[in-house]
Amino acid sequence: MRILIVEDEIKLSEMVSDRLKLEKYNVDVCNDGEEGLYKALDGIYDLIILDIMLPHVNGIEILKKIRSNDINSKVIMLTAKGELDDKLLGFKSGANDYISKPFHIDELVARVNVQLRNNLDKKEVSYGDLILDIDKSIIMNKDTNDSVSIINKEFQLLEYFMRNPEQVLSKEMIYDKVWGMDSEALSNNLEAYLSFIRRKLKLIDSKVNIKSLRNLGYKMVIKDEESK
Repeated sequence: MRILIVEDEIKLSEMVSDRLKLEKYNVDVCNDGEEGLYKALDGIYDLIILDIMLPHVNGIEILKKIRSNDINSKVIMLTAKGELDDKLLGFKSGANDYISKPFHIDELVARVNVQLRNNLDKKEVSYGDLILDIDKSIIMNKDTNDSVSIINKEFQLLEYFMRNPEQVLSKEMIYDKVWGMDSEALSNNLEAYLSFIRRKLKLIDSKVNIKSLRNLGYKMVIKDEESK
């Protein structure tokens, strides 16, 4: 699970980041609204911890922008404001939860865990005739019951595509999500893993395909609909 913290109090953001990393989350941090908006729009984050009072672009503006771009990251608003009107504005703009400063770090961790619980508890992801079994690390054609194992980077890549079907995912988005922001992964590594995945999809006779889009990236589609 990948989390973005957008918080201009550097010591606070570092403290929260360090604690969430101990909880085995992958965490990225930025300290101003402009950078936070840029990263949030990547769509690679499972959850965003978002302060309201930020330099350049405030948290409510960021929240409205990512929701208008159909980004479904869970969002916890983090702010010194605690009035009812501010909370209602946050929820109206698309926030999933709201916590006021000062707060206990254990409470924030608990709220993060609650927001991500559905993703963690979900045992399978499906698209078209394809089912990805999270626990068993296998993919199965639900029409034929044919299955094959899929692990490591292949698993992470396929899960990312299946959670974002029919959306264009750029190479940068994929690298950030699967390899991390500081990854030095080369383009041919990605192509190799996608080739392995396509072979396994063909092996179980799935109609699902990962389509290459020149100069754009990749998109998961159903073969019958590729020409539409």
